[in-house]
Amino acid sequence: MRALCRLTTRKGNRPLGTSPTSKNKKMMSKKIFATATLLGLMASLTPGILSAQGANPDAFARGTAQAPGRGDGAPKGPAPKNPEGKPDISGAWEPNAIRQNVDMVATGIHPPFQPWAEKVYNERKANISKDDPEARCLPPGVPRMSTTPYPFRIMQTPGITLIVYEGGAHIWRQIFTDGRPHEKDPNPSWLGDSIGKWDGDTFVIDTIGFNGKSWIDESGLPSTEKLHVIERIRRVDAGHLEIEHTVDDPGAYTAPWNFTTQPRLLKGEMIEYICQENNRDLEHLVGGGK
Repeated sequence: MRALCRLTTRKGNRPLGTSPTSKNKKMMSKKIFATATLLGLMASLTPGILSAQGANPDAFARGTAQAPGRGDGAPKGPAPKNPEGKPDISGAWEPNAIRQNVDMVATGIHPPFQPWAEKVYNERKANISKDDPEARCLPPGVPRMSTTPYPFRIMQTPGITLIVYEGGAHIWRQIFTDGRPHEKDPNPSWLGDSIGKWDGDTFVIDTIGFNGKSWIDESGLPSTEKLHVIERIRRVDAGHLEIEHTVDDPGAYTAPWNFTTQPRLLKGEMIEYICQENNRDLEHLVGGGK
């Protein structure tokens, strides 16, 4: 996708998309053909297989469901507890939300647009998202940080929760849990002013104070400085989180709307990612009809 300025494999450091040596080109061509053939076969068989297993193929197409029994390789078992007896949401997580990041509407979400916001959204789609801030290594913002396809690590202490992101401009969030209210006049920013609290076994993050520059997805869902985001994080089991995002932006939408992601526990550790390094995509972001 356009926002992935520099992709690195977890088995090596060669950026994806760079030219292989001539010695390997023929072998790679054969592998690509074989992979494409296999993917085509899988695509044709998957709906029938899922139906036979009692799963909803449409849900898989939208990216809102997992295989029966959560056969995704993540750890199984009950959610661990922290020293305070709450579910432990700390750890490194993979977002598992690429479809929401690219095109929220295509996953079945229908944001109730203000007329101007719908016009801007349609213009951005027609221009093939050429002005997406994330493609220029700017922060994805909230709630898009939850869908950008790079791992993140949650760290909790009694007075503050920190989230460090591998990608998306390699930034962090601080969520204050010491009982303080929001700042009365927060400085507008990409990630806003966040406070957190527990609601039973759900960790709730309330964020205001945005700069209105971020896109909610790559397709161009707009936001304004009136944006207010609530994230409800629940640890479903040992290997999965569930994050319900409520988007309340009266400057762009006529009513609040929401979407849910299901992050998985990361296999391995986070790695270094520098968005600005080897960013070859910008020269190609020229919009439609060019």
